Amino acid sequence: MKKTFLLLLFFVFAFSSCEKDDICDANTQTTPRLVIEFYDFSNPSVLKNVTNLKVVGEGMTDGIVFNGLQTTSANKISIPLKTAKSSTSYSFTLNSGNPNSALVDEDNIQFKYTTQELFVSRACGYKTIFTLDPTNPYTHTDATTANQKWIQFISVERSNIENENEIHIKIFF
Repeated sequence: MKKTFLLLLFFVFAFSSCEKDDICDANTQTTPRLVIEFYDFSNPSVLKNVTNLKVVGEGMTDGIVFNGLQTTSANKISIPLKTAKSSTSYSFTLNSGNPNSALVDEDNIQFKYTTQELFVSRACGYKTIFTLDPTNPYTHTDATTANQKWIQFISVERSNIENENEIHIKIFF
């Protein structure tokens, strides 16, 4: 009887500490970033690379890292929005790092939105989805001179930011 009790006690302790491994799969979509594409203002159907674009969040000193660098010359970027606030501000600098300061131009954009948390899974937790403000989704200003904005027009393509598989904002310059 004593051996049976000890054996039963052993199994209870041995298996009581086992638990399922909760690992969030890398393919699981979590909080999406804002996806932006850049287009030629004079030919709106043509994608256009931004030369040495640097994107810096308000209150930050370092820019967002694109492909291991803080600047990119791409026509598509993804930037995070703040999950605990209703707006996020960024400075978009064209020709960042150019020794000729006359060619460097900085515009500021503040994105305004509401947030909603959705449960993904026990392993991944919650994700936040965003809905851009339908009446005033962004504010666009120039950092130096108001009439010298390098960004000519901003188009909201998708106001619901639920994943990174679609373009949310188009910027024409």
